[in-house]
Amino acid sequence: MTFLHILKRSSSTRIMALLLLASASCLPAQNSTLTDSIPSVTGSWPTFNGDYSGRRFSPLTQINQTNVHSLKLAWAFQTHAAALKSTPLEIDGILYFAVPNRVWAIDAKTGEQIWQFRREAEGDDLGQRGVAFYRGRVYFGTTDAHFFCLDARNGKKIWEDTVADVKFGYYISVAPLIVKGLVVLGTSGDSANVPHFVEALDWETGKIVWKTFTVPKAGTPEARTWPNEQARLNGGGPAWFTGTYDPELNLIYWGTGNPHPVLAGAGRAGANLYTCSILALNADSGKIVWYFQPSPHDTHDWDAVETPVLIDAPFHGKPRKLLAQASRNGYFFLLDRATGKNLLTVPFSTANWAKGIDSNGSPIPNPAKEPQLDGTLIKLAEDGGTSWMSPSFDPQTGLFYFNAWRGDSMWYLSPGGRPTDHQGGGTVPLVASSVLLALDYQTGKIRWQRDSGQGLGGASVLTTAGHLLFTADASGNLLALDPATGHALWHTRPGGLVDYAAPMTYQLDGTQYVVTGVDGVLYAWSLTGSL
Repeated sequence: MTFLHILKRSSSTRIMALLLLASASCLPAQNSTLTDSIPSVTGSWPTFNGDYSGRRFSPLTQINQTNVHSLKLAWAFQTHAAALKSTPLEIDGILYFAVPNRVWAIDAKTGEQIWQFRREAEGDDLGQRGVAFYRGRVYFGTTDAHFFCLDARNGKKIWEDTVADVKFGYYISVAPLIVKGLVVLGTSGDSANVPHFVEALDWETGKIVWKTFTVPKAGTPEARTWPNEQARLNGGGPAWFTGTYDPELNLIYWGTGNPHPVLAGAGRAGANLYTCSILALNADSGKIVWYFQPSPHDTHDWDAVETPVLIDAPFHGKPRKLLAQASRNGYFFLLDRATGKNLLTVPFSTANWAKGIDSNGSPIPNPAKEPQLDGTLIKLAEDGGTSWMSPSFDPQTGLFYFNAWRGDSMWYLSPGGRPTDHQGGGTVPLVASSVLLALDYQTGKIRWQRDSGQGLGGASVLTTAGHLLFTADASGNLLALDPATGHALWHTRPGGLVDYAAPMTYQLDGTQYVVTGVDGVLYAWSLTGSL
C-alpha cells in the first residue's frame, strides 16, 4: 500500500497528522499525570519504553478489567523473520519496528505495510530491539555497527554513519533514545576483547556530539579496579539495552554488560569498572555523574543492562526520585537517582554466588562460586535471575513487575582458562523455570508470583490504568492479569513463543489496541477485533 493510499482512506484528522509527519517533533507528552519530573506516555507509544521513565505503564483505560475478556484479534502482520524482539513505536497512526537490518512502517489500524527498509549486512543478528523517531525521521542500528537515519514518510535513507568496526565484533541491537535532539545509542558485541561505549549523535547530521566509554580513563581511581592496562583496554561493558532519562536532573541512565574474558576472571582482578554497572550520564556532555555496580568482578555473564526504571514516589515516608533495577544477577536494587546512593539491595532469587553486601549496596562475589576447572554449582539459572525482558512499574499498585528465572547451573573453566578467550569457560544448565514476580519497590518483598512454566521464558511486561498487566508465559500464552493479585483475566495462544518482544498499547480513532510480537508475527488486539 502506498503512502497516498493511506491518506485517501484516512479520516481528515489522520490526513493532517500524516501530512505533518515529516516536520513534527514527536517526544513523550510533556503533561505528566503520574510523576513530577518525567513526561508520561499518553495515547501513543513514541519511544522504546513508551516514555523516558522505563515504567511501561499506559494511562489508557478503554480496555480494562470489566471487558478484557472480550479482546479479539484486530490484525496480524507477518515479517517472515525468525523472531521479533522489537517494541513498535506508534506515532500518528503508524507503527515503526525492526528486526536485524530491516525496518517496517505499517498502518496501526489495519496492519497493512506502508514501507520496508532492508539492508543485508554481516555481523551478529542476535536481536534488534527497535527504532527511534524524531522530527519525521526514523533511526536504527545494524548488525555491522552502522547507523541509519530514514525518512519516516517513505523509508528512504537520509544519512548513514559507521559507529564501530564490525571486524572487532561490534554491532548495534539497541533501540536508540532521543534526548534534547540527540540520538543516544550503545554498542553491542561479545566476541572480542574490546571496550564498548555510549554515544550521542546530532539528529540532523549524524555527527558525534559526545562518546563515553564504559571502561574508565587511565590514571583515574576507577581505572585501578583493573589490574593492568591490557586488562582495562580489553574491557568489555557492552551497552546492549536502551536507557532512561530524567529531564529535571538532565541525566541519562544506562546499564552496561560483562567484562572480558567473561568467565575467566583471574587475569582481571578487581571490580572491573564500569562493567556490569548503572551509569548516570550528563545528557549534554556524556560525562559520568555517578555510577553504581550491581555485579563487581562479574564472572557469570550477568549483565546489568536491565532497564533502570525511574520512579517518583515515597520511600520510608519521604518523596524521593528513585531508580529501580531487577538485575540479571538475582538482586533488586533501589537507588536515589540524583546521587546514585543505594537505598535497598534485596535478592529476588537464590543468588548464592555472593557472600554478602558491601557498604555501597553492591553484592560481594564469593571466589569459591566462580567457575572452576572441575565445575562450580550455582543456585541460579545459567542466564541469571532475569535478563533483557522489559519490566513495568504500576503507580496504582506501587508494585514492580518482571519475569524472572529459577534454576541451578554448573560453571567451569576451560583448560588453562585462556585469558584471551572470549569466555574462558562455559556453563551447563541443570534445571530452569520461569516466574512472574510482583515486588514492593520499598522493601523488595515479593507480593505475589505466578509460575510461567519450564524453561527460560523471555516475556516483557506492560501495565495500564485499566488495572491490567499484559505479559506472556514460557508456553507461549499471551496473558492479561490483575496487577494487584496476578489472577488471570484473559489469555490466548496465537502459536509460537514470545521472546523478549514487549507488549505495548495505543489508542487510535477511538479504539485502544494492544500489540505483541510472537515469533515473527506482530499481533494487534482490540475489543472490536477485525479478523
